[in-house]
Amino acid sequence: MDELKGMRVAILVDNGFEQVEMTEPRKALEAAGAETRVVSPQSKEVRGWKFTDWGESYPVQEKLDQAHAGDFDALLLPGGVKNPDSLRMQPKAVEFVKAFFDAGKPVAAICHGPWLAIEVGAARGRMIASWPSLKTDLRNAGAEWVDKEVVVDNGLVSSRNPDDIPAFNREMIRLFGNRHGKAQGAGSQR
Repeated sequence: MDELKGMRVAILVDNGFEQVEMTEPRKALEAAGAETRVVSPQSKEVRGWKFTDWGESYPVQEKLDQAHAGDFDALLLPGGVKNPDSLRMQPKAVEFVKAFFDAGKPVAAICHGPWLAIEVGAARGRMIASWPSLKTDLRNAGAEWVDKEVVVDNGLVSSRNPDDIPAFNREMIRLFGNRHGKAQGAGSQR
């Protein structure tokens, strides 16, 4: 499968990201031909959370303070409570995420990941699925929270939890592929 060949996807994480919400979408993206890069405020490694305890560590491929949204075609925001809560308190992370939404680039957020859409002002007017504890936050931010395994709305694909990963991956690849195809088509017409 090469539907995402040539596409660069940033995976923004801090310590405490839900491990399976990074590793499984990453595998799906790479199987579809995308190049993925772990972007983090951590300098060398970032540690996952494995449901109820600390998980594995992963190498940071791009330090957040040196990363530029313009170098990527799409963004993946894994959840876990600690990860997006930490990221939304860091101005550079907020700026990085906001740049994707401002440029109309596709974003995929799962579980608590939509907290970052709220933080950058991108939730308003969108239908968004998330972990149930974000329901009030999303509604207060002007989004319509839905209890569905996957929702795609205006360039954002979102899901509730790790059980939704197969549907999340399918729709993420479809959304990223549609946007990537349009970008490639536009570039070839110049």
